[in-house]
Amino acid sequence: MSELGRRRRLLVLAICCMSLLIVSLDATILNVALPSIQHDLHASVSGMQWTIDAYTLVMASLLMLSGSMADRLGRRRVFMVGLVVFALGSLLCSLAPGLGWLVVFRMVQAVGGSMLNPVAMSIITNTFTEPRERARAIGVWGGVVGISMAAGPVVGGLLVQSVGWRSIFWINVPIGALALFLTLRYVPESRAPRPRRVDPVGQLLVITLLGSLTYAIIEAPNAGWTSPQILVFVLVALGSLAGLLAYERRREEPLLDLRFFHSAPFSGATVVAVCAFAALAGFLFINTLYLQNIRGLSALDAGLYMLPMAGMTLIFAPVSGRLVGSHGPRPSLLCAGTAMGASGVLFAAFGAQSTNALMFTGYVLFGIGFGLVNAPITNTAVSGMPRTQAGVAAAVASTSRQVGQSLGVAVIGAVLAGGAHATATTDAFLAAARPAWWIIAGCGAAVLLLGVLTTGRWAQETARRTAALFDDGVTRGPGQGQGKGQGATDARP
Repeated sequence: MSELGRRRRLLVLAICCMSLLIVSLDATILNVALPSIQHDLHASVSGMQWTIDAYTLVMASLLMLSGSMADRLGRRRVFMVGLVVFALGSLLCSLAPGLGWLVVFRMVQAVGGSMLNPVAMSIITNTFTEPRERARAIGVWGGVVGISMAAGPVVGGLLVQSVGWRSIFWINVPIGALALFLTLRYVPESRAPRPRRVDPVGQLLVITLLGSLTYAIIEAPNAGWTSPQILVFVLVALGSLAGLLAYERRREEPLLDLRFFHSAPFSGATVVAVCAFAALAGFLFINTLYLQNIRGLSALDAGLYMLPMAGMTLIFAPVSGRLVGSHGPRPSLLCAGTAMGASGVLFAAFGAQSTNALMFTGYVLFGIGFGLVNAPITNTAVSGMPRTQAGVAAAVASTSRQVGQSLGVAVIGAVLAGGAHATATTDAFLAAARPAWWIIAGCGAAVLLLGVLTTGRWAQETARRTAALFDDGVTRGPGQGQGKGQGATDARP
């Protein structure tokens, strides 16, 4: 990988970014289409939540397995299988006869999606070995999220308004086919020399934990928080978490290597990913319902309204990549947390929906914050870890993103559903949404706090000690050290 020429490396980056584009585009397009799906398939708020969370849950559950399998079987091979399955799942979604089938086909999509982003990041990590160049490549990767967010609402609005919501899934098929052809032709195969063994027990515990927790949150407003049904799922989630921690700690080659979390920067990046993507999922969910169901905008107009947020993400994602490469993750995290938190406060305390000027200001702030947060998450997650296990380390970061999205939709949706007749009138909706905006503001505050706590000297020392735990003869990436205690914590050269 390291011997590839510059043009070939950039082409590999472009191919990997295509996979991120279809996975990210799918999320933003779907949000714009939710009101149409709700109307055509007679879905409740919880039904709309499951349309999103069935996808993110399955993906989150399988990402670490896919990263590990890619290290073992070959990253290009697993990546190509993921493209085929994702495109097939997209086609099936467009043919879904009812809400139940749509949820099932979304799960098929997720199986393919789980083989794309973490594996693509592993390919990028092994292609761009120089720390500064890698940080910039990750910045481009993050910029694709901005492109998908900018294009998703508009493209989705056009498709929903002109053809219908089913057409939003068609766009994934030609992009996936092109990416498959280019991968076969230009992406070299790579494997880890010492791949991990499959961990079926750990995999089952992860699926049980995420599934039971999300089910409890989504269904609690209807069933009641103290109902036996919800309490059983909460207990199952807690038991799965306890079992996962106990089992993985004893396993020689665990699905989730708990030694990673001895590093404060890595642990911080994991929690930041959960908070940031929970805020994003909640932000999109609230605004989609508000703009179309309360303001009465068309799908296209709603997409155009959210362009200020998407545009800022597009601009600041590559800026963050360069910032991380030059100054480490702290500046990006501090600015991201401040901007996202300020956006949440603007809506929660000052009623930003009351005027377009305030609302667009909130959108701009959130877009800046989310644009800045992606690069430091990814860079910190893969830095200081053995490059040969890059698939697993990147998968943990990707899993955290998906878990955050699942929890964001589940929690924000539960808050809205808990408000009596939340979608009946503007005042009722705004009252029900206010606690949700405070939750989003809290997520921004958590990003800010973790940016301070996990990027200082103490945090870097924990990363060096963690690197020493892996110092068993496995080669680390450039800038990550070869001897004990020499692991780098960011992308600085």
